[in-house]
Amino acid sequence: MATVDEVAQIAAAIQEEVALQLGPPPEGVVSRSQHILPRALTTRTRAYIERVANQINGTYESGYSDACAVMMRRLVETLIIETFEAKGLADTIKNAAGDFMFLNDLIAKALDESSWNLSRNCKRALPRLKDMGDKSAHSRRYNAYPIEIEKLAPHVRVVAQELINIAGLQTPHK
Repeated sequence: MATVDEVAQIAAAIQEEVALQLGPPPEGVVSRSQHILPRALTTRTRAYIERVANQINGTYESGYSDACAVMMRRLVETLIIETFEAKGLADTIKNAAGDFMFLNDLIAKALDESSWNLSRNCKRALPRLKDMGDKSAHSRRYNAYPIEIEKLAPHVRVVAQELINIAGLQTPHK
């Protein structure tokens, strides 16, 4: 007769094997925490924005700091484009071929745009988020650490909240 501990170990092993065989769900897993971005900040925006925000929290809680920095960079880029589109200014951030500019140029355009007024905190945060995301994505010898991500959390929150509000992306509660 198996003890309770033995049964628990067998059950855990079965769960682990099933998870390995099935793989992650197609829509991903909802992060357990909201350490970097509060879920309420991106709910009722766009599904892809909600998923990126969830991935930011999920990569942080799993200890994947470089992936978290890259996802923060992606969120910034997405929200800048969404804001320009919402204001009918998308053509001002496209190159001659009709493609959106690179993030460095998007940030410069966002900082220069006079039809909205970004806060001082948002203006300071944009380059910091880009820099960390760039290093995590492109520097062979650089690895981000959780402490660096934690320092960026207030910055990504300020940028996300401002751009979501300016673009009018969040639908009201029903």
